[in-house]
Amino acid sequence: MTESWGRLLTILANGECHSGEALGVELGVSRAAIWKQIQAMAQVGIHVESVRGAGYCLPGGMSLLSEGEILKALEGMPAGAQGQLQCVMHSQLDSTNERVLQRIRAGESGHGYACLAELQTAGRGRRGRQWQSPYGRNVYLSLGWRFERGVAAMEGLSLAIGVAVCRALEKNFSLNAELKWPNDVLLAGRKLGGILLEVAGDLSGECYVVAGVGLNVTMPSAAAQAIDQPWIDVASCIDSEGLIDRNQLAAALLFELSCVLSDYEQRGFAAYKDEWKMRCPHIGASVQLSSHSNTLVGEMVGVDDTGALLLLVDGELKPYSGGELSLRLASS
Repeated sequence: MTESWGRLLTILANGECHSGEALGVELGVSRAAIWKQIQAMAQVGIHVESVRGAGYCLPGGMSLLSEGEILKALEGMPAGAQGQLQCVMHSQLDSTNERVLQRIRAGESGHGYACLAELQTAGRGRRGRQWQSPYGRNVYLSLGWRFERGVAAMEGLSLAIGVAVCRALEKNFSLNAELKWPNDVLLAGRKLGGILLEVAGDLSGECYVVAGVGLNVTMPSAAAQAIDQPWIDVASCIDSEGLIDRNQLAAALLFELSCVLSDYEQRGFAAYKDEWKMRCPHIGASVQLSSHSNTLVGEMVGVDDTGALLLLVDGELKPYSGGELSLRLASS
């Protein structure tokens, strides 16, 4: 952490009360300086309570991300493509996707470059929407990967990345997450996370994809007020009194993402289509497909080998794809 309050947060993260005097001694600063740091933390949504006679505490504690802990967790997973990963952790960024893209545009290798942040000030989702990114509560990560044959080899990749996210949740929390076309991760019909793919380089030759994943882990109510759709987080779906280990979750996500990305050019979406369909609750349902200029209502039949949505409208089956399309259940 580069913030002046980084060391203070590390101490308070255990959720216990610490006196201002003890904190000042440990950090080598005055009690007034401790108070200023706590005020600075409040500016990024970290609310420390002052308890009379006990000191300061962070209610519920906080599981802080650590490059070392993530890499340690990755080492304990089955041998695979995670050996190619370079993991870089930031306390605060505009966007993890943007940071990886900047690296690629500067001529540095983005292959296997994993960027994580505790806080995003300009996190974004599909169609330019803002992604709510409160400090230290969720997982925001982006992974760069090189493709030799251009964007044509990436058809359906966002759907396959969704499968990877579901696998990580199932293996670590026994959560049966679902997928909504093209890039939403759901639980109990509510949004748990999202996926954003961006491409840099020669679109017809060697290029990079940046796979961004945002996942709600312990979403604070203050940040949730800005979300414009039904949502859910991991904490509300599991029976656990302790903190959720976000390092283990981040490592699991990176492992599953690297497994998909490492051989996607050879296997394509066809290798993931059946699993994606199994995890999609909308197949066979009446849905509404919208763009900026048009809306269609029909039956969602499934997806094809490129990841395109198959929609049956007035007896005619057609594939639909494109980043500006939005899907929802049709009104009854």
